[in-house]
Amino acid sequence: MTAATAPHYDLAELRKEARMGALGSETGTREIRRIDLSRFDQRKPEIAQQLWDAAVDVGFFQLVNHGIDLVEVRQAFAMTERFFALPDAVKAQYPLKKALNVGWESRAQVRPSTGTPDQKESYQITRPHMQGLWPTEAELAGFQSTLLAFEQQCWQVAMQVLSCFAWKLGFDDGFFARAHDPAQPSYQSTLRLLHYFAIPPEQQAGLGLWRAGAHTDFDCLTLLFQRPGQGGLQVCPGKEMDSQAWTPVEPDEQAITCNIGDMLMRWSDDQLPSNFHRVKNPAPGEYMGPRYSIAFFAQANRDALIEGPGRKYPAIAAGDYLNQRVAANFKAY
Repeated sequence: MTAATAPHYDLAELRKEARMGALGSETGTREIRRIDLSRFDQRKPEIAQQLWDAAVDVGFFQLVNHGIDLVEVRQAFAMTERFFALPDAVKAQYPLKKALNVGWESRAQVRPSTGTPDQKESYQITRPHMQGLWPTEAELAGFQSTLLAFEQQCWQVAMQVLSCFAWKLGFDDGFFARAHDPAQPSYQSTLRLLHYFAIPPEQQAGLGLWRAGAHTDFDCLTLLFQRPGQGGLQVCPGKEMDSQAWTPVEPDEQAITCNIGDMLMRWSDDQLPSNFHRVKNPAPGEYMGPRYSIAFFAQANRDALIEGPGRKYPAIAAGDYLNQRVAANFKAY
């Protein structure tokens, strides 16, 4: 089944998202659980239950002792800053290819929740489609090798977590690793570098509400790396969307913040919720400088069929599903 011939499935996620544009309120009563991945092979049943409980409860959790050295996280952030510091004319040589989710964009993502562009720029890395989209060594030495190595480490952690969900759903341990096989040309997991723009002094007293409007992610599992002092991420479980009470997720460079995406929610027959999150603008008196983050989106290969154990929804190819979601969130080029 191809994107051209696939039926257009009703995406209820978009209808929900369009309702999430209000300021809402803030609550600190929800627990964003921290899950220790140390001695993973020996502790897998225990870890799997902890992951399942956290995912079902809030849909967000943080991983510690995850195996990615802090030095390598900081190197990835250093490369991220260096890339976004390049002149726009240089970055524009590597423009976003929307259908393939690769390349650079600036203020191009429009959330259904806000109808306005997110105040950020981003650069997407999806392994099979990067030809002509890497900065040259003269422009940014070591960028490609550093980020590809980091992407591989993120994939390894994501597959550990997804193997736990596979086990809980009744699939075999390697089910999601096969569905996210980086050796295949249909691979579409993405490493995304993000730069939210600093707030100019003249705008600081009259800011809008968001740097990134409320949304759910399209993928199976998101791994998010944040920098200390550069907060703003807030979470609202979908089961509580009518209350619009948001919980801050404080940055911790030792932890990976994770959330379930729409793809895994569908694959689990809605047992694992994909929940809303946003990045709010800083309030007066808070840090107004640039905000950098790095996200890894574990998105099943384009030819993988998304079908839950109970077949609650019609099977759909992951490529068709992702194309529909990306098209709804980016302006035309």
